[in-house]
Amino acid sequence: MTSSSPATATTSGFRLFTSLRKDTVGGGLLVLAALTALIWANSPLADSYFALRDVEVGIAAWHLQLSLGTWAADGLLAIFFFLVGVELKTEFTHGDLRSFRTAIVPITAAAGGVIVPALIYTALMVSHPELLRGWAIPTATDIAFAVAILAIVGSHLPKSLRIFLLTLAAVDDLLAIGIIAVFYTETITLFPLLAAVAVIIVYGLIASRFRTFFVDKAWAAWVILLPLGLIAWALMHSSGVHATIAGVLLGFTIPALARRRKGDQGLRPNLAEVIEHRLRPLSAGFAVPVFAFFAAGVAVGGLEGLATAFRQPLTFAIMAALIVGKPLGILTSTWLVTRFTSAGLDQSLKWPDLAGVGLLAGIGFTVSLLVAELSFTPGSPEHEHAKVAILSASVIAALLASVVLGGRNRRYRKAENATLGVGQA
Repeated sequence: MTSSSPATATTSGFRLFTSLRKDTVGGGLLVLAALTALIWANSPLADSYFALRDVEVGIAAWHLQLSLGTWAADGLLAIFFFLVGVELKTEFTHGDLRSFRTAIVPITAAAGGVIVPALIYTALMVSHPELLRGWAIPTATDIAFAVAILAIVGSHLPKSLRIFLLTLAAVDDLLAIGIIAVFYTETITLFPLLAAVAVIIVYGLIASRFRTFFVDKAWAAWVILLPLGLIAWALMHSSGVHATIAGVLLGFTIPALARRRKGDQGLRPNLAEVIEHRLRPLSAGFAVPVFAFFAAGVAVGGLEGLATAFRQPLTFAIMAALIVGKPLGILTSTWLVTRFTSAGLDQSLKWPDLAGVGLLAGIGFTVSLLVAELSFTPGSPEHEHAKVAILSASVIAALLASVVLGGRNRRYRKAENATLGVGQA
């Protein structure tokens, strides 16, 4: 009988940790966590799921006594948004988005993906003025789920398509959170908001001034930058603004340019790349799956609940806005900005690729569920119907996007194999 040595166990653990840097692995964990929650929330043990989600922990004196579900959505998801900010900073600094002509396209697409679904919902609900308050429900894209689906089905898709989706979804969520702040937040406390901005500025100055130190000393970011980031997050949360905004802003402050080593021996790794490398396994292996687990637990009420919900105009309006409005708004605005301005798509992107991304953007989920809760009284029939509509639309959008992008992925794989075959010949 053989037994594994400590060295072997350590090596296996390291490989598992390293594998979490792959989008496909993180995406698989996210989908598994979401399915587990959905099944649990609609099983005979559903009460235990919701009891777990609603357990409150934290410090009440600091206004941080929150449910586990809220900690996941506002806290753990901020880690993911921080990495989104870091990655976008890199792309805007010296990546695919460094050109304004290229960057403005996904930003405009995001705006179109917010405006058109809102207009479709409003048009369909004009005869139901009591439901018009839900106009912002279909404006949001769930960036974590969208990126996960793209990673699972798009192993050979152009890298620029992921950057396009990241930019689009990040701007989309920022717009949606801005809508929440303006139209759905009763009060925004100015002092903690200004204090949060001040801390973020200090965070960025320290990260920039001592970037080499943070690159060379792995512990330094955890001891110095992490506490500052937590303070900024807590202040942003106290202000009434969605706390994940702090994550994006902190990520944008991380320096993404490399400095030359002494003696002209090449460039040091830049701090953005180093932090992303160190933090991604934590995000992909823990933060995002736990968030998905608490976000996906929507009770649909069985077949009877689904049948009742699908007879409601509210359900139809939300589903139409997400499944049709999102891709329509994204493709139309992208075509307009590339047709009538000097802006242009990345040469590696094709319109069928963008159609798949437009469908992915129909995965509303987290922020959409949040807006639904703010639009209608929790537990009311309207709120329950809105949740069913968001869940159903997100599943349909994910399936349609998987079909389109899966087909595109096979085409790119064949082209790549053909090129390799020619090269080898």
